Amino acid sequence: MLYETMQGVHDWAENLDKTFEGHSYYKSCADPQIRSRVVGEEFTLTSTWTDGMLGASSTTIDEQAAKAQLSSSYEIKDLEEATLILGMQITRNNNSDITLSQKTYAQRILAWFNMSHCTPVSTPLLPGTLLSIKDYPVTLQEVNEMKSTPYREALGSLM
Repeated sequence: MLYETMQGVHDWAENLDKTFEGHSYYKSCADPQIRSRVVGEEFTLTSTWTDGMLGASSTTIDEQAAKAQLSSSYEIKDLEEATLILGMQITRNNNSDITLSQKTYAQRILAWFNMSHCTPVSTPLLPGTLLSIKDYPVTLQEVNEMKSTPYREALGSLM
């Protein structure tokens, strides 16, 4: 059963590759799920995951052309302008500048680790602070407090 699932995923990835290549997209060397194309002076960029896709084009005309091409190959559902994707909030200002924010994701992680009411600071320690073995927990209470706080997991999630 696992092999069949993996084969299905492999087949889907190959199908996507062929479709995008047929529409003159090329894959990013850094991430094969990022594809782009240049037609004249127009640029289109797409990112795919499982069965979802996010795209951006330099012009509205190119955006419509990309959607038309992809809808000729697949049944697509256009959700219009993205505002939230993979935990990132997307905002645009009047100059069409795009800002990505992971504030919602960070708040969710802080809530998960019961740190929603922590005090934000730009750096956790003053610059130049030196830590040593003397800072290690000494009392049994300090040791137990350190064990009950999943610092590595919280930092790993935020990073």
